[in-house]
Amino acid sequence: MTTTQTVSFDLGVHYGQAYLVDATDDATGPDDHPTRPGGIIRVEDGNTFPITGLHTGSVGFSVTVADHDPGADTDAYEDVVEISFESEAGQVTLDEWGGGEVHEIPELPAGPGWYRLRYHAQNMDAAAEVDTSREIIDRYLLQIWPQEESDPRVVQSASGQLAYWRRPT
Repeated sequence: MTTTQTVSFDLGVHYGQAYLVDATDDATGPDDHPTRPGGIIRVEDGNTFPITGLHTGSVGFSVTVADHDPGADTDAYEDVVEISFESEAGQVTLDEWGGGEVHEIPELPAGPGWYRLRYHAQNMDAAAEVDTSREIIDRYLLQIWPQEESDPRVVQSASGQLAYWRRPT
């Protein structure tokens, strides 16, 4: 029997970022923005940093945790990227920037170990133009499932924001 759980919420962002934090870690933010093939999601020192188009305000955010690859939603989202993440605890939260609200995420199905993150983005360019908004402009879906470590990859790329974050520094 396969299991899939999804949680959705409005995510408060500042500086266009939030933190996927393993229960054993505290996210402190990246020291820099090195070039990454996925661009809009980075894993550095055990922390994961999803980037948003909106600089400050609220974005729509959903997280799906599954025991198998749930498949990319390339019809509803402009950009889709993947990256590997190792969880030491088997439990993560999505934390808002600067000590804001902490959003509970369903327990990871395989406990501690390697997981694949697939990050979907919609309307990043429109949100970046607005910069600050309390209304939802951009939406994101983060899928998490057990998978051995593998190279980051871009599944689909349509926004200028993804191109910006993938550029050489």
